[in-house]
Amino acid sequence: MLDSVSVIDDAQAVSVRWSDGVVARFHVFWLIDNSFDADTRHPANGQRLITIDQVPLQATAAEARINGDALELTLKSNAKKLTFAGEWLRAHRYDGIETPAAPWMAPGVETWGAELQPTLRVHDYGAVVADDRARADWLADVRRYGVARLAGVSTEPGSVVGVVDRFGYVRKTNYGETFMVRAEVSPSNLAYTNAGLQAHTDNPYRDPVPTVQLLHCLQNDVEGGESLVVDGFRAAQVLLDEAPEDFAQLTGHVARYEYAGQAGVRLTARRPMIELSPDGQLTGVRFNSRSVAPLVDIPYDDMPRYYAAYRRFSDIIDRPDMAVTFKLKPGELFIVDNTRVMHARTAFSGTGQRVLEGCYADKDGLLSTLSAIETHSGEFAA
Repeated sequence: MLDSVSVIDDAQAVSVRWSDGVVARFHVFWLIDNSFDADTRHPANGQRLITIDQVPLQATAAEARINGDALELTLKSNAKKLTFAGEWLRAHRYDGIETPAAPWMAPGVETWGAELQPTLRVHDYGAVVADDRARADWLADVRRYGVARLAGVSTEPGSVVGVVDRFGYVRKTNYGETFMVRAEVSPSNLAYTNAGLQAHTDNPYRDPVPTVQLLHCLQNDVEGGESLVVDGFRAAQVLLDEAPEDFAQLTGHVARYEYAGQAGVRLTARRPMIELSPDGQLTGVRFNSRSVAPLVDIPYDDMPRYYAAYRRFSDIIDRPDMAVTFKLKPGELFIVDNTRVMHARTAFSGTGQRVLEGCYADKDGLLSTLSAIETHSGEFAA
């Protein structure tokens, strides 16, 4: 509960205190910009009706008081009254919030290695379709681990699109709305062979990269062909712990990626292999040695150190204790956060068939769906 409020800093801010002793300051201009009154926010969709040039940066408060568990602020310029719930202010306070030491990860993200193998759940698609809680549990695994498994999906081609419909929209690319991963005579991509593939993130040559990938098993009666997943965030942590100077190389220089395996297609992107936000949050990993273009953005004197870091990162990714391994059965699929989790496969025999249908989607839709379910149910998925 709100305990007290006072006007401070020449009336350009207010200081709010809660009953448990937490104190936070808020600038008046910030409160104006975030007001929920009918002149500021559309009542139906919550979007702002004002633009930033309509927010007076020197705005002052005539009065501030507590009414129940809400702050009531009266502006000096026009006597307009703004009201803010104490709970909302608490959730959105920016005073006294310390940014963790870099690199840090978003709350709720849990890194993993091979120890996840026995606890990574295989969710049931029938339950996901029928029950929002089951759907939230499945999506929460993606948010937490960057990977989730699902069983009980129809083996009819195109069924993977129906899975995406449970949380968002398919992202169509030059590979189509969906694509078949199987050995081909003249493959446009090494994925369409029976060769083993090192753990990698998909399509690093796109900007923005597809943030979610699904791979759905339609047939798998070959020898070999196991799927592997590796947490790129854990690999980045290990790199930082073992060789901080190598971590600095891969975060401090830009790599280049390209794809030109189809007629009329030439995709390029320029991003670090390990990406941090300006405040030090670990936001992404792009690792795919098959798609690295000539590296020309690294100074001559740094190039040996950069390649040594690149090689060390690759060696970490290849360690057996970094991977979770499973062999997909028909009707099973796995979904990965493609900004974080790398996937791989072992080589497989030329007899029999291994057919996976894949597609891309976007994480914002997945997280939006999960948040909406959690908000509606009033609880957080495990």
